[in-house]
Amino acid sequence: MITKKVNNVQEAIKGIENSMTIMFGGFGLCGIPENTIAALVNTSISDLTCISNNAGVDDFGLGLLLQKKQIRKMISSYVGENAEFERQMLSGELEVELIPQGTLAERSRAAQAGIPAFFTPAGYGTEVAEGKEIREFNGKMHIMEEAFKADFAIVKAWKGDEAGNLIFKGTARNFNACMAGAGKITIAEVEELVPVGTLDPNQIHIPGIMVQRIFQGEKFEKRIEQRTVRQK
Repeated sequence: MITKKVNNVQEAIKGIENSMTIMFGGFGLCGIPENTIAALVNTSISDLTCISNNAGVDDFGLGLLLQKKQIRKMISSYVGENAEFERQMLSGELEVELIPQGTLAERSRAAQAGIPAFFTPAGYGTEVAEGKEIREFNGKMHIMEEAFKADFAIVKAWKGDEAGNLIFKGTARNFNACMAGAGKITIAEVEELVPVGTLDPNQIHIPGIMVQRIFQGEKFEKRIEQRTVRQK
């Protein structure tokens, strides 16, 4: 069995360079690869294009990369929790491509599956469709969307084994599952790394063939973006 285990996050991010395109899994602040993001913040890497459902918050997640001006372009579907993102976008410092959330997921999954493009009705008649091929299917107009092309895909899982097999938990499965294998190299940080054979094969969400590097993260914060509590 080929082991995908690396000793630490510094080994995991080896090869990430300026101007690369990187996919980041997670949904809001749930299931984001926070150890890997923190490691990138501690480097001088810049001019990145980041593909992510969101842009984190000002002091956590991708918001930390934005603070250090390490991101040149964000491709996202929801960015409403980050004031620094808003400032950079409105000032022209940050290039932004906003796309429908389902399209973001499908462009990731298409890259994972090796499908170069697909047609979707989402975005037809809006700015999203500008410059894209349009075709009619069953009386309804669709636009062509291309699969993402990323140098690295970085995901976070609940459990993984040394062969790279992954299990996600709850909402953290959002975007992590479709981004694993969607980049030339996939890095997985996990809460618990176990020996091969430990995981129940029937519970595995992503097979190890889609992962090139895996390591066990530490000190996960698991923050909540908006906390709502009941009045006493």
